[in-house]
Amino acid sequence: MAEGVNVAQTADLSVLDRFPMRDQDGNIRPEFVEKIATAVKAVDTAFLREVVAELHEADLGDLIEALEPDDRVSLVELTGADFDFSALNEVDDSVREEILEELEPETVAEGVRELDSDDAVELLEGLDQEDQEEILEKLPPSERDALERSLEYPENSAGRRMQTEFIAVPPDWTVGQAIDYMRDTPELPHRFYEIYAVDSAQRWQGAVSLDALLRARRPVPLADLIDEDRRRVSVMDDQEEVARLFGKYNLVSVPVVDTANRLVGVITVDDVVDVIEEEADEDLKALGGVTSDEQLSDNVWTIAKGRFNWLLVNLATAFLASSVLGLFEGQLEKMVALAVLAPIVASQGGNAATQTMTVAVRALATRELGPNNAFRVVMREGLVGLVNGLAFAVITGIAAVTWFRIPGLGVVIGLAIVCNLVAGALGGILIPMVLDRVRADPAVASGTFVTTVTDVVGFFSFLGIATLWFGLK
Repeated sequence: MAEGVNVAQTADLSVLDRFPMRDQDGNIRPEFVEKIATAVKAVDTAFLREVVAELHEADLGDLIEALEPDDRVSLVELTGADFDFSALNEVDDSVREEILEELEPETVAEGVRELDSDDAVELLEGLDQEDQEEILEKLPPSERDALERSLEYPENSAGRRMQTEFIAVPPDWTVGQAIDYMRDTPELPHRFYEIYAVDSAQRWQGAVSLDALLRARRPVPLADLIDEDRRRVSVMDDQEEVARLFGKYNLVSVPVVDTANRLVGVITVDDVVDVIEEEADEDLKALGGVTSDEQLSDNVWTIAKGRFNWLLVNLATAFLASSVLGLFEGQLEKMVALAVLAPIVASQGGNAATQTMTVAVRALATRELGPNNAFRVVMREGLVGLVNGLAFAVITGIAAVTWFRIPGLGVVIGLAIVCNLVAGALGGILIPMVLDRVRADPAVASGTFVTTVTDVVGFFSFLGIATLWFGLK
């Protein structure tokens, strides 16, 4: 009897209760991926539909990335209308493009119709123009026109990031009319935090937050609740500036207006979180000389080709630094210790410069570093380099004398360490500032220039001081 109860209880459990997707550490269980792959090959449509219906879009995206390429497309095709196409925005760009290229345009168009406009634009923007048009042609004219307008805005602009679903009402309505309108209108945004007042030409008049609306009595005119000074952004504003606005003023959503002050969309905080992640990812990759579009799922050739250019630049700067060693060829032949210790001086300066550069690039990106505090920050970083330089001069000097038993070598390397750590600190802050001033991306170019400075200064100061101290010729 007990066994029968257990069977019945098991039958009542959801598919994810019977086959857990993640382990205790939050990682996808290989057994679950294998179960899905087996169901795909067996064309077990009922089981797959049950699975995707229960999964959150983010979990579904993780599952797609864990599957083999052929199984990914099959999963989408077998689950049909139950598949949430917003999950494709949770996977690497290369994975998404591979799936969309394999699917029929009609299938993609049906999936796009179920998405919010911002998610639909994100899904389509990575495709080439021909594929975009082929999919858009399958959509009803009104939906197609809205997506085409959004795709025409510059990449990384507020217009490209916004969703075009929002609630706009005349400013002469009452609270009761607005509430009745929201109750009676079936096609409202899935989530919204305020409603907007617009005139007959859709021009912006102000915003009414939901908490103010629900606290007011029905006869109260909306005009009494409208916030005319509500912060808003233009369709042409950079998405990074929009994200900074959200963080500075603790916003949950912000309306988007066009050049004629017409309300055309809204950006919500979930979109801004994506922007912050994208910008942080881009800056981090740029600091390492990696292209922003490199994905973990890319093949060997794509990754190698993307990294080649910066490695070539680094090679050129490395030859420049090595040429400094050539100036002291005779000194290096007479004292082998100089050749052994020179990389230590250059390396310490490079490490110190990287620390300063990382802080500087981030401060420039967040607008925390500007003309008002530039001098103070530069002086502070220079003093930090001096303090650390003196400390490491003592440590390195003692180690050098202990190692090679050459009197005076500790003083030489100690002075060089001080020079290079100060140079590294100043280079790490000044080079990003100069690049930002000339409208170049500090995250992309700073690393190569800063490394060159510390190598050249490190080698030149160490070998130059050694030549003066020991009288080498």
